Amino acid sequence: MTRDCTGGPLSNAIPSRKGIRDLAAVHINLQGIFVGFDEVNQRYLLLRLNLVDMKSNLFLILIFFGLLIVNPERSFARAIQNNPVSIKNPDPRKLENPVTVKYLRSNLRKSSPRLILTPAIEKTLRRKLRTDALVKNYYAAIKLNAELILKEPLLKREVTGRRLLSISREMLYRMNILGMVYRIDKDPIVLKRIDDEVKAVSDFSDWNPSHFLDVAEMALALAIALDWTGEDLPTSTVELAEVALIEKAIKPGFPEGEVPGWVNNTNNWNQVCNGGMIAAAIAIAEKDPELAAKTISRSLDGMPNALKSYAPDGLYPEGATYWEYGTSFSVTTSSFLRSAFGTDFGIASYPAFVESADFRMLSVAPSGWYYNFADCGDKGGNSGDITLAWFAMETGSPLYLERDKFLQAPEKMGKLPRLAGGGLVWLAQFEQKKPNKLPEAWKGEGLNPIVIFTGGQDDPGRYYFGGKGGRATVSHGNMDAGSFIFELNGVRWVVDPGNQPYHELERTGFDLWGTCQHCQRWTLLTKNNFGHSTITVNNVLHVNNGFAPLLAFGEGERPEATFDLKAVFGGKLDGLTRKFVKDTDHSLMIEDNIRPNDSTTSITWQLMTTAEVEITEGGAVLTQDGKRLILLNLSHPDLTFSVTSLDPPPLELDRKIDDLKRIELRIPAYIFRGREGQIRVRLTGEN
Repeated sequence: MTRDCTGGPLSNAIPSRKGIRDLAAVHINLQGIFVGFDEVNQRYLLLRLNLVDMKSNLFLILIFFGLLIVNPERSFARAIQNNPVSIKNPDPRKLENPVTVKYLRSNLRKSSPRLILTPAIEKTLRRKLRTDALVKNYYAAIKLNAELILKEPLLKREVTGRRLLSISREMLYRMNILGMVYRIDKDPIVLKRIDDEVKAVSDFSDWNPSHFLDVAEMALALAIALDWTGEDLPTSTVELAEVALIEKAIKPGFPEGEVPGWVNNTNNWNQVCNGGMIAAAIAIAEKDPELAAKTISRSLDGMPNALKSYAPDGLYPEGATYWEYGTSFSVTTSSFLRSAFGTDFGIASYPAFVESADFRMLSVAPSGWYYNFADCGDKGGNSGDITLAWFAMETGSPLYLERDKFLQAPEKMGKLPRLAGGGLVWLAQFEQKKPNKLPEAWKGEGLNPIVIFTGGQDDPGRYYFGGKGGRATVSHGNMDAGSFIFELNGVRWVVDPGNQPYHELERTGFDLWGTCQHCQRWTLLTKNNFGHSTITVNNVLHVNNGFAPLLAFGEGERPEATFDLKAVFGGKLDGLTRKFVKDTDHSLMIEDNIRPNDSTTSITWQLMTTAEVEITEGGAVLTQDGKRLILLNLSHPDLTFSVTSLDPPPLELDRKIDDLKRIELRIPAYIFRGREGQIRVRLTGEN
């Protein structure tokens, strides 16, 4: 399927008949010939697409006009699909890639440990276990986790829905925990358990290659087990595991006649799967150097397609918890490439990659909840963030080291992350340098742009705002362009409905992953615009592939940000920009500038909350946890807000959120005389 410059399928953006008539103009620009798109994407495509040679575009135009006569409703989309060369997505900056069999034989460390650990790094770790209270405390938590693992049964090949992922992740967790404990203490009981675990999963019929994340995480688990303990495992176990890595991981990653999508994808699958394959390749490099070199080389070429998504500011388009997932594998890959080859080939220095730690830090509000846009979870875990610990190690900044969490009583940390063994190594390698400070106003542009305003570290009011643009068809995206969340005084007044368990939906036959305009995904409150604090026009869905860019951003005492939402309404109005302004340390102004047209019948301003709501003249009062927030309708004080309860939610499959409700301001289009209008609403908390 042909995709636009953000990876969204163009076939999901089929023009309307009116759009076809409107694109009669064929624009000529410096980059080539642009065939006008419908109003949904015309402006964005003009700004962002790179079109190739004129000959292929002339061919596209001929196809377009020929098909227009036969079927005007679908002509343009089909022309694009049948001439995929006509749109070029600029190549990302490449990683260094000298990997050949010769390079492998000359540069790969010859002995273990060489994945994350080396003899020198291990020496540092042992020293820090004696001298560093934080490292010592985290290792105590790892040992407690190991004791619990020893009481559990061996893993079995139990598929949940279409995934073996929970088993693969448990294996990665067990090998990180048990492998590190054996590495430090040389306990034969632990070694015996590792041996049993490795043999059990190596004997699985397969690792579920139809859902390749499962394969990748299992491959990393076995690679770590062999590297950290293989010198003491029975030779038969090592040989069994190496064959399993080749036959159940690497070879399924090279299906005949095709390149799997994850190799060059732009999301977390790229990071996880390529990382797992590189680890597997290093583990079997002596057994099959040709296959190992081919695997590592392909992954080094593919990974930039995901790494480029951090640009230009460090935003992760899929949200904070998917930052944790994808980025944890990228830092692990960087770490074991350095330990194995002495270089990570440019992963850590990739543009905006290190800066993404600020995005992760800023995504946690004072309440402890994430800014949970996209398919993001609600909150993080109890233990310290080991992915952030890598960034602390890399930069020397204590900002990224969650010291208090790492120093809490080991028994309070609970089950540790599945990469905890590597995390212990990064904690031991941390050497403090000059600290940095998070900005109080931050923007992240790119595929799913957001802005965040805070009150700073010592703000007594604990001010927090997050707002966004973007498009619904970005990976794990929602119809949430123009939406926002807002916290003040420790209360999340404006909420995002967040995510819900995938398997709970999939097992009913629900199509969660289709993103066409009328796909099932958009029936869910967590995914459509009716469940978000945004604008809805004519009481219909946002346009799935319409992109809302960040137009303007200002810092200072009154930070502000403006998003252009026109494209998400598909020609139902001539323009709509939404400006967010932190006008005081306890208030937020939302200004919507609207240009309706003949297609506009109604405009609905929406705010999602779990607070109690009292409608008042010209606004509303929200009450929660003994605190109040005043909502004022500054532009239309004569119009009354209404409240729609969403507990219970509209559909049986919707996520149930206690006390969820939608505050609405419904405005008929005729109110905006002169074809222009403004909605101004101010949220003010107690000072």
